[in-house]
Amino acid sequence: MLISSIKEICFMELVKKLADHAGAKAEKFFKATLFRGDALLLGVNCLEPGQVQKAHTHGDQDKFYYVVGGNGRFTLGNDLVDAAEGEVVWAPTGLLHGVENNGDSRLTLLVGIAPAP
Repeated sequence: MLISSIKEICFMELVKKLADHAGAKAEKFFKATLFRGDALLLGVNCLEPGQVQKAHTHGDQDKFYYVVGGNGRFTLGNDLVDAAEGEVVWAPTGLLHGVENNGDSRLTLLVGIAPAP
């Protein structure tokens, strides 16, 4: 999708309020796509206390998590790393990664994957 002018798409598709796309599920963590282009996917993930995104890899994609709110414990390869609001966690291509909400409130993450899956 090559866009040469903002006139080609609706302006409202370019600006979104993250909180409007956050949510919760009792059975597993919540995720929603904010934007998807050819080169990047941006989404929001919400994990309630105790919820886990199981460790996994992406063969040809980099991923980042920006902690919007809450606290999480991230698996990065063989290591566990705690991150809190305002911190960014990066998982380069091929690195095992996942996250657990080890706090007592919702963990909200802005997630980017490039190139987009």
